[in-house]
Amino acid sequence: MDWLFLFKAALIGIVEGITEFLPISSTGHMIIVGNLIGFNKPYGTEYSNMFMIVIQLGAILAIVYLYWKKIKRSLIEFKDYGLKLWTTIIIAFLPSAVIGLLLNDVIDKYLMKPVTVILALLVGAFLMLFMEKKYRRKAKIKRIEDVKPKQALVIGFFQCLAMWPGMSRSASTIMGGWFTGLNNVSASEFSFFLAIPTMVAATGLKLKDAILDGNNINFNLNTTVALIIGFIIAFLVALVVVDSFIAFLKRKPMRIFAFYRILIAIILIILLLTKTISFAVY
Repeated sequence: MDWLFLFKAALIGIVEGITEFLPISSTGHMIIVGNLIGFNKPYGTEYSNMFMIVIQLGAILAIVYLYWKKIKRSLIEFKDYGLKLWTTIIIAFLPSAVIGLLLNDVIDKYLMKPVTVILALLVGAFLMLFMEKKYRRKAKIKRIEDVKPKQALVIGFFQCLAMWPGMSRSASTIMGGWFTGLNNVSASEFSFFLAIPTMVAATGLKLKDAILDGNNINFNLNTTVALIIGFIIAFLVALVVVDSFIAFLKRKPMRIFAFYRILIAIILIILLLTKTISFAVY
C-alpha cells in the first residue's frame, strides 16, 4: 500500500470539501494542489483528472444530507411542490449537460492545467466583482421554489462558464442567480441543488470513460482506496463548510472571495515567474 499516495488523496479530498461550494473553484484548487504535491505522477494525469471529478460527488452528497428535509418534502409533495422545484433544476442542468458532453475531451486536454486555472481565477474574480456590484442589490427572490423556468435556463448557461477549470461552478451559478434576481442565499442554495444532477452526470461520464472505455487508467488497490478516501473526506469536510458558508452569506457580501481569488492568482504567478515552483503543463 502506497501510504504517501493515500495521504495525498486525503489532502485533495480536504481541498475539495472546503472549496466545492465556495466561489473560488474546487477543480482549480485541486489541480494546483495536485501539481504541487505531484499527485498525478504515480498513475498519470488521466487518473488524477478522473479522481478530481469523482470525489466532487462526495461533497455533493453533503448537500443531500444537509437539505434532506427539503428534498424529502419535494418527493412526498411532488405534485404541489417538488415538480416545480425539480423542473427548474433540470432546466438549469441541461445547458451544461449538452455542452459538457460535447466538450469533455477538449476540456481535459487543454484546460485542466495550472496556467489556465490561474487565468480563470483572475477572470472569474473580476467578473464576480462586476456582477455583485451591478445585480446583487436588485435581488428580489429569496426562495429557490420561486425560481421560474426562464430564470433557471439563464442560470444553466452561466453554469457553463465553470467548464473552464478555475472559473468555479459555484461562482458561475451564483452570478447567474444574481443576474436573474436571486439574493445571496437563494442563489447559493439553487447552486447547491443544481450541483446534484450536474456532478452525478459528470461523475458518471468520468467513470464510464475510465471503466468501460479503458482510457489508460490503472485501477488497482492504491487507486481504488485513494478514490474512496478522497470521496469520504470530501463529504465530511463539505458538511461543515456549507453551514458556515450560508451563515456568512446572511451577513456579508461575496467580494471577499473575489479578492481571495486575485491574491492566490498573483501569488502563484510570482512563484512561477521566479521559478520558486514549477507546474507540469500537460
